Amino acid sequence: MKNPSDKPFWQRAAVIGGACLMTVSLVAYTSAKEVAKADPLHVQVNDAPLSAAGQRYPSFAPIVKAVSPSVVKVAVSSQPKASRMEMPGGMDLRRFFGPGFQMPEGMQPRRMPRQEGVGSGVIVTKDGYILTNNHVVDDASTIKVTMIDGREFEGKVIGSDPKTDVAVIKVKANDLPAITLADSDRIEVGDTVLAVGHPFGIGQSVTTGIVSAKGRATLGLDYEDFIQTDAAINPGNSGGALVDVDGRLIGMNTAILSHSGGNQGIGFAVPTNLARWVMESLVNNGRVERGFLGVNIQDLTPQLAKQFKIGNAKGALVSGVTPDSPADKAGMKSGDVITEFNGKPVTDSRQLKLQVGSTVPGAAVPATVLREGKTLSLNVTVTELPGEKVAAASSESMNADDALHGVGVADLDRATRDQLKVPTNVKGAVVTQVEEDSAAYEAGLRQGDVITEINHQPIQNAEQATAVCEKPADKVSLVKIWSRGGSRYVVVDESKAG
Repeated sequence: MKNPSDKPFWQRAAVIGGACLMTVSLVAYTSAKEVAKADPLHVQVNDAPLSAAGQRYPSFAPIVKAVSPSVVKVAVSSQPKASRMEMPGGMDLRRFFGPGFQMPEGMQPRRMPRQEGVGSGVIVTKDGYILTNNHVVDDASTIKVTMIDGREFEGKVIGSDPKTDVAVIKVKANDLPAITLADSDRIEVGDTVLAVGHPFGIGQSVTTGIVSAKGRATLGLDYEDFIQTDAAINPGNSGGALVDVDGRLIGMNTAILSHSGGNQGIGFAVPTNLARWVMESLVNNGRVERGFLGVNIQDLTPQLAKQFKIGNAKGALVSGVTPDSPADKAGMKSGDVITEFNGKPVTDSRQLKLQVGSTVPGAAVPATVLREGKTLSLNVTVTELPGEKVAAASSESMNADDALHGVGVADLDRATRDQLKVPTNVKGAVVTQVEEDSAAYEAGLRQGDVITEINHQPIQNAEQATAVCEKPADKVSLVKIWSRGGSRYVVVDESKAG
Protein backbone atom coordinates (compact mmCIF):
# COMPACT_ATOMS: atom_id res chain seq x y z
CA MET A 1 0.00 0.00 0.00
CA LYS A 2 1.19 3.47 -0.87
CA ASN A 3 1.91 5.80 1.94
CA PRO A 4 0.59 9.28 1.15
CA SER A 5 1.38 11.82 3.85
CA ASP A 6 -1.27 13.47 5.90
CA LYS A 7 -3.49 14.89 3.18
CA PRO A 8 -6.99 16.23 3.85
CA PHE A 9 -9.87 14.19 2.64
CA TRP A 10 -12.56 15.83 0.52
CA GLN A 11 -20.94 18.20 -4.70
CA ARG A 12 -23.46 16.46 -6.16
CA ALA A 13 -25.67 18.27 -8.47
CA ALA A 14 -29.10 17.41 -9.63
CA VAL A 15 -31.26 19.05 -12.25
CA ILE A 16 -34.99 18.96 -11.70
CA GLY A 17 -37.33 19.81 -14.53
CA GLY A 18 -39.58 22.84 -14.55
CA ALA A 19 -43.01 21.46 -13.79
CA CYS A 20 -43.18 23.88 -10.93
CA LEU A 21 -44.14 27.49 -10.37
CA MET A 22 -43.85 29.90 -13.27
CA THR A 23 -41.97 32.53 -11.28
CA VAL A 24 -39.11 32.64 -8.84
CA SER A 25 -39.13 32.03 -5.15
CA LEU A 26 -42.66 32.01 -3.91
CA VAL A 27 -44.38 31.24 -0.94
CA ALA A 28 -44.78 30.97 3.06
CA TYR A 29 -45.44 27.88 5.04
CA THR A 30 -48.38 27.71 7.40
CA SER A 31 -47.72 25.16 10.10
CA ALA A 32 -50.17 22.35 10.66
CA LYS A 33 -50.06 23.31 14.33
CA GLU A 34 -52.06 26.43 13.43
CA VAL A 35 -54.96 24.17 12.56
CA ALA A 36 -56.68 23.42 15.83
CA LYS A 37 -58.37 20.29 14.61
CA ALA A 38 -58.37 18.82 11.12
CA ASP A 39 -61.68 17.76 9.59
CA PRO A 40 -61.99 14.06 8.79
CA LEU A 41 -61.25 13.03 5.23
CA HIS A 42 -64.01 11.66 3.05
CA VAL A 43 -62.28 10.65 -0.16
CA GLN A 44 -63.89 8.67 -2.93
CA VAL A 45 -61.90 5.61 -3.97
CA ASN A 46 -62.47 3.24 -6.87
CA ASP A 47 -59.74 0.59 -6.88
CA ALA A 48 -61.15 -1.53 -9.71
CA PRO A 49 -58.83 -2.28 -12.65
CA LEU A 50 -59.18 -0.03 -15.69
CA SER A 51 -62.21 -1.13 -17.68
CA ALA A 52 -61.73 -2.51 -21.18
CA ALA A 53 -64.35 -0.09 -22.51
CA GLY A 54 -62.32 2.79 -21.17
CA GLN A 55 -59.46 1.91 -23.50
CA ARG A 56 -61.37 2.90 -26.67
CA TYR A 57 -62.54 6.47 -26.29
CA PRO A 58 -63.14 8.16 -29.68
CA SER A 59 -62.90 11.47 -27.79
CA PHE A 60 -61.58 12.44 -24.38
CA ALA A 61 -64.14 15.24 -24.06
CA PRO A 62 -66.41 13.32 -21.63
CA ILE A 63 -63.46 12.62 -19.35
CA VAL A 64 -62.26 16.23 -19.47
CA LYS A 65 -65.74 17.52 -18.64
CA ALA A 66 -65.89 15.21 -15.63
CA VAL A 67 -62.37 15.92 -14.36
CA SER A 68 -61.71 19.59 -15.09
CA PRO A 69 -63.97 21.01 -12.31
CA SER A 70 -61.78 19.17 -9.76
CA VAL A 71 -58.52 20.77 -10.95
CA VAL A 72 -57.90 24.27 -9.59
CA LYS A 73 -55.40 27.07 -10.06
CA VAL A 74 -53.30 27.76 -6.97
CA ALA A 75 -51.92 31.31 -6.93
CA VAL A 76 -49.43 32.03 -4.17
CA SER A 77 -47.54 35.07 -2.98
CA SER A 78 -44.97 35.89 -0.35
CA GLN A 79 -44.52 38.96 1.78
CA PRO A 80 -42.02 41.49 0.42
CA LYS A 81 -38.92 42.06 2.50
CA ALA A 82 -36.88 45.21 2.94
CA SER A 83 -33.23 44.85 2.03
CA ARG A 84 -30.62 46.00 4.54
CA MET A 85 -27.66 48.17 3.70
CA GLU A 86 -24.72 46.39 5.24
CA MET A 87 -21.07 47.04 5.80
CA PRO A 88 -18.48 44.62 4.38
CA GLY A 89 -18.49 42.56 7.58
CA GLY A 90 -22.24 42.04 7.42
CA MET A 91 -23.13 44.73 10.03
CA ASP A 92 -26.32 46.74 9.46
CA LEU A 93 -25.40 50.45 9.02
CA ARG A 94 -28.41 51.57 11.07
CA ARG A 95 -27.38 49.30 13.89
CA PHE A 96 -23.79 50.56 13.70
CA PHE A 97 -24.69 54.26 13.86
CA GLY A 98 -27.70 53.96 16.17
CA PRO A 99 -31.48 54.06 15.73
CA GLY A 100 -31.58 57.79 14.88
CA PHE A 101 -29.13 57.49 12.00
CA GLN A 102 -30.49 58.64 8.63
CA MET A 103 -29.00 56.81 5.67
CA PRO A 104 -27.72 58.97 2.82
CA GLU A 105 -29.84 59.18 -0.29
CA GLY A 106 -29.27 56.15 -2.44
CA MET A 107 -28.57 53.98 0.58
CA GLN A 108 -32.14 53.79 1.86
CA PRO A 109 -33.45 50.23 2.36
CA ARG A 110 -35.29 49.03 -0.73
CA ARG A 111 -38.62 47.28 -0.56
CA MET A 112 -38.34 44.04 -2.50
CA PRO A 113 -41.19 43.34 -4.94
CA ARG A 114 -43.93 40.96 -3.88
CA GLN A 115 -43.16 37.51 -5.21
CA GLU A 116 -45.93 35.55 -6.88
CA GLY A 117 -46.35 32.25 -8.66
CA VAL A 118 -48.97 29.90 -10.05
CA GLY A 119 -49.37 26.17 -9.68
CA SER A 120 -52.23 23.69 -9.71
CA GLY A 121 -54.16 21.56 -7.25
CA VAL A 122 -56.72 18.75 -7.18
CA ILE A 123 -59.88 18.76 -5.05
CA VAL A 124 -60.03 15.39 -3.27
CA THR A 125 -62.92 15.89 -0.82
CA LYS A 126 -66.23 17.68 -1.16
CA ASP A 127 -65.54 19.74 1.96
CA GLY A 128 -62.45 21.43 0.55
CA TYR A 129 -59.27 19.37 0.94
CA ILE A 130 -56.92 19.93 -2.00
CA LEU A 131 -53.75 18.06 -2.95
CA THR A 132 -50.83 20.01 -4.39
CA ASN A 133 -47.03 20.03 -4.32
CA ASN A 134 -44.94 21.20 -1.40
CA HIS A 135 -42.84 23.35 -3.73
CA VAL A 136 -46.01 25.15 -4.87
CA VAL A 137 -46.99 26.39 -1.39
CA ASP A 138 -43.68 26.32 0.45
CA ASP A 139 -43.28 29.66 2.35
CA ALA A 140 -46.59 31.04 0.97
CA SER A 141 -48.08 33.98 2.85
CA THR A 142 -51.32 33.99 0.86
CA ILE A 143 -52.93 31.29 -1.25
CA LYS A 144 -55.79 31.91 -3.68
CA VAL A 145 -57.60 28.91 -5.13
CA THR A 146 -59.58 29.49 -8.33
CA MET A 147 -62.01 26.96 -9.78
CA ILE A 148 -62.81 26.57 -13.45
CA ASP A 149 -66.26 28.13 -12.89
CA GLY A 150 -64.60 31.33 -11.61
CA ARG A 151 -65.17 30.86 -7.89
CA GLU A 152 -62.27 31.93 -5.70
CA PHE A 153 -61.35 30.80 -2.18
CA GLU A 154 -58.63 31.59 0.30
CA GLY A 155 -56.52 28.52 0.91
CA LYS A 156 -54.71 27.47 4.06
CA VAL A 157 -51.89 24.94 4.31
CA ILE A 158 -52.92 21.99 6.48
CA GLY A 159 -49.57 20.28 6.19
CA SER A 160 -46.63 19.78 3.91
CA ASP A 161 -44.07 17.02 3.35
CA PRO A 162 -40.87 18.04 1.53
CA LYS A 163 -39.65 14.42 1.51
CA THR A 164 -42.35 13.48 -1.03
CA ASP A 165 -43.14 17.01 -2.33
CA VAL A 166 -46.77 16.62 -1.23
CA ALA A 167 -48.86 19.31 0.49
CA VAL A 168 -52.49 19.61 1.56
CA ILE A 169 -54.43 22.87 1.54
CA LYS A 170 -58.00 23.53 2.69
CA VAL A 171 -60.67 25.95 1.55
CA LYS A 172 -63.93 26.75 3.34
CA ALA A 173 -66.55 25.32 1.02
CA ASN A 174 -68.97 22.44 0.68
CA ASP A 175 -70.25 20.23 -2.14
CA LEU A 176 -67.12 20.75 -4.21
CA PRO A 177 -66.50 18.52 -7.26
CA ALA A 178 -64.07 16.04 -5.67
CA ILE A 179 -62.15 13.76 -7.99
CA THR A 180 -62.19 9.98 -7.58
CA LEU A 181 -58.88 8.32 -6.66
CA ALA A 182 -57.64 5.14 -8.36
CA ASP A 183 -55.30 2.49 -7.02
CA SER A 184 -52.06 3.68 -8.61
CA ASP A 185 -50.41 0.31 -8.01
CA ARG A 186 -52.64 -1.14 -10.74
CA ILE A 187 -51.59 1.14 -13.58
CA GLU A 188 -49.43 -0.33 -16.31
CA VAL A 189 -46.81 1.05 -18.65
CA GLY A 190 -48.64 1.91 -21.88
CA ASP A 191 -51.91 3.02 -20.22
CA THR A 192 -53.36 6.21 -21.72
CA VAL A 193 -53.35 9.19 -19.36
CA LEU A 194 -54.42 12.84 -19.36
CA ALA A 195 -52.63 15.68 -17.57
CA VAL A 196 -54.83 18.54 -16.39
CA GLY A 197 -53.47 21.75 -14.90
CA HIS A 198 -52.73 25.45 -15.30
CA PRO A 199 -49.44 25.75 -17.25
CA PHE A 200 -47.90 29.23 -17.29
CA GLY A 201 -51.08 30.58 -15.65
CA ILE A 202 -52.82 30.90 -19.03
CA GLY A 203 -55.81 28.84 -17.92
CA GLN A 204 -56.69 25.21 -17.50
CA SER A 205 -55.19 22.97 -20.18
CA VAL A 206 -55.37 19.26 -20.98
CA THR A 207 -52.73 17.09 -22.64
CA THR A 208 -52.61 13.38 -23.27
CA GLY A 209 -49.99 10.66 -23.43
CA ILE A 210 -49.18 7.32 -21.87
CA VAL A 211 -47.57 5.92 -18.75
CA SER A 212 -43.94 5.73 -19.89
CA ALA A 213 -42.54 4.03 -16.77
CA LYS A 214 -43.25 3.38 -13.10
CA GLY A 215 -41.16 3.52 -9.96
CA ARG A 216 -38.86 6.30 -11.10
CA ALA A 217 -36.50 7.83 -8.53
CA THR A 218 -34.70 10.67 -10.26
CA LEU A 219 -35.32 13.95 -8.42
CA GLY A 220 -33.33 13.40 -5.25
CA LEU A 221 -36.24 13.36 -2.78
CA ASP A 222 -36.08 11.10 0.27
CA TYR A 223 -39.10 9.06 -0.86
CA GLU A 224 -39.67 8.69 -4.61
CA ASP A 225 -41.91 6.39 -6.61
CA PHE A 226 -42.78 8.56 -9.59
CA ILE A 227 -44.98 7.73 -12.55
CA GLN A 228 -43.24 8.84 -15.74
CA THR A 229 -45.42 10.14 -18.56
CA ASP A 230 -44.97 11.77 -21.96
CA ALA A 231 -48.14 13.83 -21.57
CA ALA A 232 -47.04 17.46 -21.95
CA ILE A 233 -46.32 19.02 -18.54
CA ASN A 234 -45.03 22.58 -18.20
CA PRO A 235 -44.34 25.15 -15.45
CA GLY A 236 -47.62 25.74 -13.61
CA ASN A 237 -48.76 22.13 -14.01
CA SER A 238 -47.23 21.24 -10.62
CA GLY A 239 -49.92 19.87 -8.32
CA GLY A 240 -52.27 19.15 -11.21
CA ALA A 241 -54.02 15.90 -12.03
CA LEU A 242 -52.79 12.88 -13.96
CA VAL A 243 -55.88 10.78 -14.68
CA ASP A 244 -56.71 7.55 -16.47
CA VAL A 245 -59.32 7.21 -19.21
CA ASP A 246 -61.96 6.48 -16.58
CA GLY A 247 -61.31 9.96 -15.16
CA ARG A 248 -59.73 8.68 -11.93
CA LEU A 249 -56.73 10.35 -10.33
CA ILE A 250 -53.65 8.14 -10.65
CA GLY A 251 -51.01 10.77 -9.87
CA MET A 252 -50.17 14.39 -9.10
CA ASN A 253 -47.97 16.09 -11.69
CA THR A 254 -44.76 17.25 -10.03
CA ALA A 255 -41.76 17.84 -12.29
CA ILE A 256 -40.27 17.51 -15.73
CA LEU A 257 -36.86 16.50 -16.97
CA SER A 258 -35.85 19.30 -19.30
CA HIS A 259 -32.83 21.20 -20.60
CA SER A 260 -34.99 24.10 -21.82
CA GLY A 261 -37.45 24.52 -18.95
CA GLY A 262 -40.34 23.34 -21.14
CA ASN A 263 -41.86 19.97 -21.91
CA GLN A 264 -39.57 17.46 -23.58
CA GLY A 265 -41.73 14.39 -23.13
CA ILE A 266 -40.49 13.27 -19.71
CA GLY A 267 -42.74 14.25 -16.83
CA PHE A 268 -43.10 12.85 -13.34
CA ALA A 269 -46.13 12.46 -11.09
CA VAL A 270 -46.44 11.38 -7.46
CA PRO A 271 -48.63 8.25 -7.53
CA THR A 272 -52.03 8.53 -5.88
CA ASN A 273 -51.35 5.85 -3.26
CA LEU A 274 -48.27 7.67 -1.95
CA ALA A 275 -49.94 11.10 -2.07
CA ARG A 276 -53.04 9.76 -0.31
CA TRP A 277 -51.00 8.20 2.50
CA VAL A 278 -49.10 11.46 3.08
CA MET A 279 -52.34 13.45 2.95
CA GLU A 280 -54.08 11.25 5.51
CA SER A 281 -51.06 11.46 7.83
CA LEU A 282 -50.95 15.26 7.59
CA VAL A 283 -54.68 15.68 8.17
CA ASN A 284 -55.07 13.10 10.93
CA ASN A 285 -51.77 13.59 12.77
CA GLY A 286 -50.56 17.03 11.73
CA ARG A 287 -47.33 15.44 10.43
CA VAL A 288 -46.12 12.40 8.54
CA GLU A 289 -45.26 9.52 10.86
CA ARG A 290 -42.84 7.20 9.09
CA GLY A 291 -41.72 3.76 10.11
CA PHE A 292 -38.10 3.03 11.04
CA LEU A 293 -36.32 -0.30 10.58
CA GLY A 294 -32.71 0.61 11.36
CA VAL A 295 -30.74 -0.83 8.45
CA ASN A 296 -28.41 0.46 5.76
CA ILE A 297 -29.58 -1.02 2.48
CA GLN A 298 -28.47 -1.12 -1.13
CA ASP A 299 -29.66 -2.64 -4.38
CA LEU A 300 -28.70 -6.23 -5.06
CA THR A 301 -26.74 -6.23 -8.32
CA PRO A 302 -26.05 -9.44 -10.27
CA GLN A 303 -22.46 -9.35 -9.01
CA LEU A 304 -23.55 -9.04 -5.39
CA ALA A 305 -26.19 -11.74 -5.88
CA LYS A 306 -23.47 -14.09 -7.06
CA GLN A 307 -21.28 -13.31 -4.08
CA PHE A 308 -24.15 -13.97 -1.66
CA LYS A 309 -25.19 -17.11 -3.58
CA ILE A 310 -28.62 -15.77 -4.49
CA GLY A 311 -30.33 -16.95 -7.65
CA ASN A 312 -31.66 -13.55 -8.76
CA ALA A 313 -30.96 -9.89 -8.09
CA LYS A 314 -34.28 -9.14 -6.40
CA GLY A 315 -34.31 -7.75 -2.89
CA ALA A 316 -32.56 -5.20 -0.69
CA LEU A 317 -29.11 -6.04 0.65
CA VAL A 318 -28.51 -5.13 4.30
CA SER A 319 -25.07 -3.56 4.57
CA GLY A 320 -25.41 -2.44 8.18
CA VAL A 321 -27.73 -2.77 11.17
CA THR A 322 -28.17 -0.01 13.74
CA PRO A 323 -27.58 -1.33 17.27
CA ASP A 324 -30.74 -1.69 19.37
CA SER A 325 -32.91 -0.86 16.34
CA PRO A 326 -36.07 -2.78 15.33
CA ALA A 327 -33.98 -4.72 12.78
CA ASP A 328 -31.35 -5.56 15.37
CA LYS A 329 -33.96 -6.75 17.86
CA ALA A 330 -35.61 -8.87 15.17
CA GLY A 331 -32.31 -10.61 14.41
CA MET A 332 -31.38 -9.04 11.09
CA LYS A 333 -27.70 -9.07 10.21
CA SER A 334 -25.37 -7.40 7.77
CA GLY A 335 -25.36 -9.48 4.59
CA ASP A 336 -29.03 -10.44 4.83
CA VAL A 337 -31.15 -9.87 1.73
CA ILE A 338 -34.68 -8.69 2.49
CA THR A 339 -37.04 -10.20 -0.09
CA GLU A 340 -40.42 -9.54 1.57
CA PHE A 341 -41.65 -6.94 4.01
CA ASN A 342 -45.11 -6.79 5.55
CA GLY A 343 -46.42 -9.34 3.08
CA LYS A 344 -45.19 -7.52 -0.04
CA PRO A 345 -42.26 -8.53 -2.25
CA VAL A 346 -39.16 -6.33 -2.14
CA THR A 347 -37.47 -5.78 -5.50
CA ASP A 348 -34.91 -3.13 -4.55
CA SER A 349 -33.78 -0.78 -1.78
CA ARG A 350 -36.01 2.10 -2.95
CA GLN A 351 -39.12 -0.04 -2.68
CA LEU A 352 -38.17 -1.29 0.78
CA LYS A 353 -37.60 2.28 1.97
CA LEU A 354 -41.09 3.23 0.79
CA GLN A 355 -42.66 0.17 2.42
CA VAL A 356 -40.95 0.76 5.75
CA GLY A 357 -41.69 4.48 5.69
CA SER A 358 -45.40 3.91 5.13
CA THR A 359 -45.66 1.37 7.95
CA VAL A 360 -47.43 2.67 11.04
CA PRO A 361 -44.93 3.06 13.91
CA GLY A 362 -45.54 0.39 16.54
CA ALA A 363 -46.83 -2.15 14.04
CA ALA A 364 -45.42 -5.69 14.18
CA VAL A 365 -44.85 -6.91 10.64
CA PRO A 366 -43.32 -10.04 9.07
CA ALA A 367 -40.13 -9.89 7.03
CA THR A 368 -38.44 -12.56 4.92
CA VAL A 369 -34.67 -12.56 4.50
CA LEU A 370 -32.14 -14.72 2.72
CA ARG A 371 -29.04 -15.53 4.78
CA GLU A 372 -26.28 -17.77 3.48
CA GLY A 373 -28.68 -19.43 1.06
CA LYS A 374 -31.40 -20.04 3.66
CA THR A 375 -34.79 -18.35 3.91
CA LEU A 376 -35.63 -16.95 7.35
CA SER A 377 -38.89 -15.46 8.61
CA LEU A 378 -38.54 -12.61 11.11
CA ASN A 379 -41.00 -10.44 13.00
CA VAL A 380 -40.16 -6.75 13.21
CA THR A 381 -41.82 -4.16 15.43
CA VAL A 382 -41.35 -0.92 13.50
CA THR A 383 -40.68 2.26 15.46
CA GLU A 384 -41.03 5.88 14.37
CA LEU A 385 -38.33 7.33 12.16
CA PRO A 386 -36.07 9.47 14.33
CA GLY A 387 -35.61 13.12 13.47
CA GLU A 388 -32.61 14.26 11.50
CA LYS A 389 -29.48 13.65 13.52
CA VAL A 390 -26.77 16.08 13.57
CA ALA A 391 -27.91 12.28 10.60
CA ALA A 392 -2.88 8.23 9.33
CA ALA A 393 -0.33 5.91 10.71
CA SER A 394 1.82 3.97 8.32
CA SER A 395 0.21 3.43 4.97
CA GLU A 396 0.62 0.49 2.66
CA SER A 397 -0.36 -0.32 -0.91
CA MET A 398 -1.43 -3.45 -2.70
CA ASN A 399 0.92 -4.86 -5.32
CA ALA A 400 -0.10 -6.19 -8.71
CA ASP A 401 -1.10 -9.57 -7.28
CA ASP A 402 -3.24 -8.15 -4.44
CA ALA A 403 -7.01 -8.42 -4.43
CA LEU A 404 -7.36 -4.63 -4.22
CA HIS A 405 -4.61 -3.55 -6.59
CA GLY A 406 -4.15 0.24 -6.80
CA VAL A 407 -5.72 0.92 -3.39
CA GLY A 408 -3.78 2.64 -0.61
CA VAL A 409 -4.95 2.22 2.98
CA ALA A 410 -3.95 3.49 6.39
CA ASP A 411 -4.95 2.94 9.99
CA LEU A 412 -8.05 4.78 11.13
CA ASP A 413 -6.46 7.01 13.76
CA ARG A 414 -8.28 9.56 15.89
CA ALA A 415 -7.48 12.56 13.66
CA THR A 416 -8.71 10.79 10.52
CA ARG A 417 -11.78 9.50 12.34
CA ASP A 418 -12.66 13.05 13.44
CA GLN A 419 -11.98 14.47 10.00
CA LEU A 420 -14.22 11.93 8.26
CA LYS A 421 -16.78 11.84 11.10
CA VAL A 422 -16.48 8.07 11.43
CA PRO A 423 -18.41 6.69 14.45
CA THR A 424 -16.36 5.08 17.19
CA ASN A 425 -18.01 1.69 16.62
CA VAL A 426 -16.74 1.53 13.03
CA LYS A 427 -13.44 -0.38 12.76
CA GLY A 428 -11.37 -0.78 9.64
CA ALA A 429 -8.74 0.67 7.30
CA VAL A 430 -9.23 4.05 5.68
CA VAL A 431 -8.67 4.33 1.91
CA THR A 432 -6.02 6.95 1.23
CA GLN A 433 -6.01 6.65 -2.55
CA VAL A 434 -7.55 4.67 -5.41
CA GLU A 435 -5.99 4.57 -8.85
CA GLU A 436 -8.58 5.63 -11.42
CA ASP A 437 -7.73 2.81 -13.83
CA SER A 438 -8.14 0.14 -11.14
CA ALA A 439 -10.94 -2.40 -10.71
CA ALA A 440 -11.53 -1.03 -7.21
CA TYR A 441 -12.21 2.45 -8.59
CA GLU A 442 -14.61 1.03 -11.17
CA ALA A 443 -16.43 -0.81 -8.37
CA GLY A 444 -16.95 2.47 -6.49
CA LEU A 445 -14.17 2.52 -3.91
CA ARG A 446 -13.06 6.08 -3.15
CA GLN A 447 -10.60 8.02 -1.01
CA GLY A 448 -11.98 8.43 2.49
CA ASP A 449 -13.98 5.19 2.45
CA VAL A 450 -13.37 2.86 5.39
CA ILE A 451 -12.92 -0.83 4.53
CA THR A 452 -14.62 -2.83 7.30
CA GLU A 453 -14.79 -6.29 5.68
CA ILE A 454 -13.09 -8.14 2.84
CA ASN A 455 -14.72 -11.38 1.74
CA HIS A 456 -16.68 -11.53 5.00
CA GLN A 457 -13.53 -11.12 7.13
CA PRO A 458 -13.71 -8.17 9.56
CA ILE A 459 -10.91 -5.62 9.08
CA GLN A 460 -9.43 -3.82 12.07
CA ASN A 461 -6.49 -1.92 10.53
CA ALA A 462 -4.36 -1.36 7.43
CA GLU A 463 -2.00 -4.24 8.14
CA GLN A 464 -4.86 -6.72 8.36
CA ALA A 465 -6.42 -5.35 5.15
CA THR A 466 -3.14 -5.86 3.34
CA ALA A 467 -2.70 -9.38 4.70
CA VAL A 468 -6.22 -10.45 3.70
CA CYS A 469 -5.62 -9.19 0.17
CA GLU A 470 -2.34 -11.05 -0.35
CA LYS A 471 -2.48 -14.06 -2.67
CA PRO A 472 -6.28 -14.10 -3.06
CA ALA A 473 -7.97 -17.39 -3.91
CA ASP A 474 -10.31 -15.57 -6.31
CA LYS A 475 -10.02 -12.55 -8.57
CA VAL A 476 -13.39 -11.29 -7.32
CA SER A 477 -13.59 -9.75 -3.84
CA LEU A 478 -16.61 -8.69 -1.81
CA VAL A 479 -15.71 -5.53 0.10
CA LYS A 480 -17.83 -3.87 2.77
CA ILE A 481 -17.14 -0.17 3.27
CA TRP A 482 -18.37 2.60 5.52
CA SER A 483 -18.85 5.88 3.65
CA ARG A 484 -20.76 9.13 4.22
CA GLY A 485 -22.71 7.94 7.21
CA GLY A 486 -23.57 4.41 6.12
CA SER A 487 -22.29 1.02 5.02
CA ARG A 488 -22.54 -0.71 1.66
CA TYR A 489 -20.99 -3.60 -0.27
CA VAL A 490 -19.01 -3.39 -3.51
CA VAL A 491 -17.69 -6.17 -5.72
CA VAL A 492 -14.13 -5.69 -6.99
CA ASP A 493 -13.39 -7.87 -10.03
CA GLU A 494 -9.65 -7.90 -10.71
CA SER A 495 -10.10 -10.26 -13.66
CA LYS A 496 -11.27 -7.28 -15.73
CA ALA A 497 -8.16 -5.26 -14.93
CA GLY A 498 -5.99 -4.45 -17.88
